[in-house]
Amino acid sequence: MTSRDRVNLALAHKEPDRVPLDLGGGPVTGMHVDSVYLLRQAFGLDSAGTPVRVIEPFQMLGEIKPDLIEVLGIDVVGLEGKKTVFGFANEGWKPWTTFGGTPVLVPEGFNTEPGLNGDIFLYPEGDRSGPPSGRMPKGGFYFDLIVRQPPLDDSHLNVEDNLEDFTLLPQDDLAHFQREAERLYTQTDKAILATFGGIDIGNVSGFPGPSLRYPKGIRSFEEWFVSVATRRDFLYEIQARQCEIALKNLESLHQAVGNRITAVLVAGMDFGMQTGLLLSPEAYRQLYKPFHQRINDWIHRHTSWRTFIHSCGSVRSLIGDFIDAGFDILNPVQCSAAHMNPHELKEEFGDRVTFWGGGVDTQRTLPFGKPEEVRQEVRERLKIFGRQGGFVFNTTHNVQARTPVENMLAMYETVRECGVYPLC
Repeated sequence: MTSRDRVNLALAHKEPDRVPLDLGGGPVTGMHVDSVYLLRQAFGLDSAGTPVRVIEPFQMLGEIKPDLIEVLGIDVVGLEGKKTVFGFANEGWKPWTTFGGTPVLVPEGFNTEPGLNGDIFLYPEGDRSGPPSGRMPKGGFYFDLIVRQPPLDDSHLNVEDNLEDFTLLPQDDLAHFQREAERLYTQTDKAILATFGGIDIGNVSGFPGPSLRYPKGIRSFEEWFVSVATRRDFLYEIQARQCEIALKNLESLHQAVGNRITAVLVAGMDFGMQTGLLLSPEAYRQLYKPFHQRINDWIHRHTSWRTFIHSCGSVRSLIGDFIDAGFDILNPVQCSAAHMNPHELKEEFGDRVTFWGGGVDTQRTLPFGKPEEVRQEVRERLKIFGRQGGFVFNTTHNVQARTPVENMLAMYETVRECGVYPLC
């Protein structure tokens, strides 16, 4: 059975030969570059000191190369754009060393000169003539976006200000997706998870505008959530305009990649926190659900793609809405959050949505547990979520830095041993 067939069967809620495995298929299913380095060393794929590329500098995710894909038996590859969230391209690689001491390669737009206190800053499009848009504290592992929102005047709010970085995809981006989709489809047997950009409406994680030198409009996390309560009509107008752009982008993207991709990351907004929702179900149903439904409906009418939503935290009270809105896949399945019991999630929603993630807790078990505790949790999650398909194994969000390599090895060994049907 090919990896592509395996994933498609799981998405159809059927049991393939084994549970499909994802690592690095998207920006929320990857691994910190420090951990990628340790894993490659453990498998003897590189000699000591061989650098790993940082392919996503915001979260400092490392490249999952074909040799590691082969060793682990990974079933998914990612189709992503040419540029980082900071607006500079993944090209012109140069050496750098993380605060954890890992030798890496970073794009030329990545600033390698620390500030006076040792912090590292990134700039929109790598242009240091303007203010920075990202900061990694000295000793840190990834970047925090810098809020640069100008003072707001409610009498002069302009929807266009929040559309400056949500635009129609240019032709060179579409050509890139066309080439890469063809290459991945013909040169691998893997399922393809696409992260296109230009379709993820209202994702507050990108609202500071890290690719813009001088962002305008509502550009802070706090102000966005305040606006949910105080400017809901204005936010609705922003979302409506973004949705129209997204639908036009989808038409162009489908012309470029056809049905070569398996799934597409449609939404990446975190609606949950550890203990509950970040906004009310009513707010989701008013501000997001209508547009998610329009986008998913278009995809299901015109393509064979499955639609993927990433939403961290305690989102159980919204999962029914996600399904009604047309989402086929839920990630990261944060079982450590309130009301996210894996048995109950599978029982209530398992026949209607595929759980892509939730394989092991990346907050506690994987980074801080013992190898046997990792094995036990992985076995349990495989048995719970893998029953009757509808499960792609991935950790609960990206594997973080300083994760013990023996725990990572225990995780993948257990997937290989216990992920074969009938599940042990």
